[in-house]
Amino acid sequence: MTELNGTVSPSFEPVRDAVEDQLRGGAEVGLSLAVDVDGQQVVDLWGGHRDAARTRPWQRDTITNVWSITKTVTSLAAMLLVDAGELDVYAPVARYWPEFAANGKQDVKVRQLLSHTSGVSGLERPARLEDLYDVRAAAARMASQKPWWEPGTASGYHVLTYGHLIGELVHRLTGQSLRDFVHQHIARPLRADFQIGLRAADAERVADVIAPTIDFDPSTLDHDSAAYRTFTGPSFSADAANTPAWRAADLGAANGHGNARSVAEILAPIARAGASARGQLLKPDTIGLIFDEQSNGVDLVNGLHLRWGIGYALADRRTLPWIPDGRIAFWGGWGGSMAIMDLDRRMTISYVMNTMGADILGSHRAAAYTTAIYRALGDGDPS
Repeated sequence: MTELNGTVSPSFEPVRDAVEDQLRGGAEVGLSLAVDVDGQQVVDLWGGHRDAARTRPWQRDTITNVWSITKTVTSLAAMLLVDAGELDVYAPVARYWPEFAANGKQDVKVRQLLSHTSGVSGLERPARLEDLYDVRAAAARMASQKPWWEPGTASGYHVLTYGHLIGELVHRLTGQSLRDFVHQHIARPLRADFQIGLRAADAERVADVIAPTIDFDPSTLDHDSAAYRTFTGPSFSADAANTPAWRAADLGAANGHGNARSVAEILAPIARAGASARGQLLKPDTIGLIFDEQSNGVDLVNGLHLRWGIGYALADRRTLPWIPDGRIAFWGGWGGSMAIMDLDRRMTISYVMNTMGADILGSHRAAAYTTAIYRALGDGDPS
């Protein structure tokens, strides 16, 4: 029998029912789901199994690779430096990283890195996944490249480069790696069980990702397009996330390890005007920068219609109709995980799982849980 554990507030019992439906039907193997409403943990659920064979239960402290949910934490790291007055999102990247000015990028702004509009969405070929594991060398390569489109004119999802680009700014300003900065200034102060990369001591409690049954083939794309250049610079498969090399790396775009509870603990201050259980994390004015829209249109890399603010996507029903309008910042991880910060309702939703769906962003499971959460909140059907 597949067991679901944890707690929900009485009005959120339908959320538990929605999760149980997906577990019983086999769509979920293992997952965790958390909802924070103004500092109250109204949903904290986990269950299923850590492995495809369904032999190892998903425990309260199980963590997994959360793919691009990692970017939401990396963005928060940048926002902490903004909050401290050390980073200006409207300044050129080259102010902090002079080498980045090469090949016509002297006017690229920090906000354009944070909104996927910089034109540096991949490594020039030849590129191997292993090249990204040498973080400083890979960042230097990105600094030397010519943009693949005019910066600021469109978004082109920075699939694997996002962490290197923001991470290099963090390093230039603090002397710390992104991984260490996140641990010292975000995860440890908030007591959140989250890490970029994976400590060897935690390997036994990790749930392997279960790759989608349909594999993406970038060779079908126009070879001159930003999409093709991104997905082949470098190419990689979902199974890479289960390898020791991936897990040990400092990949601020894609190899954060955590669960729904820890992701919610980290991101909830965004929805709560900067407040956390451990004190004020961000000033409200800093959070307001997130909603300075940087692009609004079809993304050159993933093909989705997206509205990008600074560091986070903004609600757009054309792409995800089950996220309502309003002051909402969000992003998801490959396969369907989701993090939603709803400032109007002071609510944070976090969903993390190991069974990846085929959708580029979100999934029918994420939609079912999010819809149930908003109904429980009394907002009816957000779609």
